[in-house]
Amino acid sequence: MTTKRLGIGFIGTGNISSAYLRAITGHEAMAGFPVLDIKGLADMRPEASQARAAEFGLASMSIDEMLASPDIQLIVNLTIPRAHVEVGLKCLAAGKHVYSEKPLGITYAEGRKLLDAANKAGLRIGSAPDTFLGGSHQQARAVVDSGALGQLVGGTAFMQAPGHEAWHPDPAFYYDIGGGPVLDMGPYYITDLVNLLGPVARVSAMASRLRLQRPVLSEPKKGQIMDVKVDTHVTGSLGFANGAIVQVGMSFDVAGHKHVPLELYGTEASLIVPDPNFFGGDVELKKRGRDEEWSKVEVTQPYADGNYRSLGVADMATGILENRPHRANGDLALHVLEVMEAFETASRDGRTVDIKTPVTRPEPLATSLKDGRI
Repeated sequence: MTTKRLGIGFIGTGNISSAYLRAITGHEAMAGFPVLDIKGLADMRPEASQARAAEFGLASMSIDEMLASPDIQLIVNLTIPRAHVEVGLKCLAAGKHVYSEKPLGITYAEGRKLLDAANKAGLRIGSAPDTFLGGSHQQARAVVDSGALGQLVGGTAFMQAPGHEAWHPDPAFYYDIGGGPVLDMGPYYITDLVNLLGPVARVSAMASRLRLQRPVLSEPKKGQIMDVKVDTHVTGSLGFANGAIVQVGMSFDVAGHKHVPLELYGTEASLIVPDPNFFGGDVELKKRGRDEEWSKVEVTQPYADGNYRSLGVADMATGILENRPHRANGDLALHVLEVMEAFETASRDGRTVDIKTPVTRPEPLATSLKDGRI
């Protein structure tokens, strides 16, 4: 357990930045992450970074100042998806490690470009989501690794909602190039599935875009019309290298449903995994047998009782300081990005797409990693 700290900065101070900053600084009764030393916040809109900095008692600076600062070794990139790679490349050119909000990029080709640049520079890439490191998902991982499910057969993964225009203050980018349910929410589900089952080997899919325009339903832009440039209802199957087949449904067009977010099926038992957009939730197991009932699995792993966004950043910073691999890494994010892009290719071409990016399941978190100290 390191007692050192790594200087970090944020580029992008929009809606999600508050969750990161609350987790790092220990708001909401959480311990925070002492390894992360926040040196400043930056945004292309100075007034946005100034407001967020004032909210958390931090320093606001320009992007150029952040890139030039010798006190900042790692930059957390929270810009919109279309800017992730462009901003990431600038950070790498300035000699900074980069942790990106999901997705890593909006195409596999640009994600590959980012990783190649990092490898050439001897720098690290990290990427959200880090929710698979949450206590409930690590507990589910422990159940799978114990062999309790028997031979892994398959599962289901469902994220189906009416769309983000009902709550997000500026939702248009969810329906622009780089948006849509797969690129927006798919990273949570696919990353967790790779954590649980290992690499994806192939993808099949169908998709639709039934509405070409949608109204904003939330303030302050209520009533404005958004053009829809991406598919908004996607279904398909993931074939994993271990032989398991998982059915997937991702939609911004569904009024309501009763599917649980994730289920895994084995020859000896089935497992319910909670929403991978969160760190906690109930893990349930049903063993084979007509009279067997679903039972809750006790969650003993840390980071299951709050919103710990930044856990992946803390693990990455610790990995840099201790010269060990970090878990929410660029190879994992690139594999997931290739899988997500394959949904579009498979649907468009009417074929099954083979996944070629290799990935290793991240090491599980030890139960001793608690109280914000990794």
